[in-house]
Amino acid sequence: MCTRFYVEPEIDEIKEMIEKIAKTKLAHRFIAAGSRIHDSGEIRPTDVVPVIAPGKDGERSVFPMRWGFQFPGRSLLVNARSETAGVKPSFKEAWEKHRCIIPASWYFEWEHLTDNSGHKKTGDKYMIQPRGDEMTYLAGLYRIEEGFPVFTVLTREPSAELRRIHDRMPLILPKEKIDAWVRPDTKPETLLTYALTDMIFEKCG
Repeated sequence: MCTRFYVEPEIDEIKEMIEKIAKTKLAHRFIAAGSRIHDSGEIRPTDVVPVIAPGKDGERSVFPMRWGFQFPGRSLLVNARSETAGVKPSFKEAWEKHRCIIPASWYFEWEHLTDNSGHKKTGDKYMIQPRGDEMTYLAGLYRIEEGFPVFTVLTREPSAELRRIHDRMPLILPKEKIDAWVRPDTKPETLLTYALTDMIFEKCG
């Protein structure tokens, strides 16, 4: 699962993205509709943040997007399983044509525990990011809802080290694979083997 992530405002890459989208008509439309663009801090579902996606020419660009797919009669879909997104009706089209990258500093996960009686409970909160990196590039999918772009974060099986915290982790790609991931003509399956799993993590408040 991935239901929270953090954006550190002092990273140059994030600053550049914010400056770029601040001048766009789409950003002004989000603001006019009552949604501010979150450029730092802890990000939650329904927040609007900078997202890397293909422009009209199919090349990498950046757009404000809201977190979560919404379908009538269903709860907000903030995650999608990378193993089945290509065949699920809710995600199949986005998997094939509309892929994105959500830039973050790290993501948060809560430890999932089972007590002696078999009841599940939530334990400590952890901040997690790829070892040796200051950025965490979350792979996602996007679509258009009521004229606004929205995204969901893809997940995968966790590394052995992270499994004790949770049975899922986000699909995280290296920086050099961002362009390939967002290109509409890429076969996403060919990039899954590049997913990063060597993470550092620590408890946080």
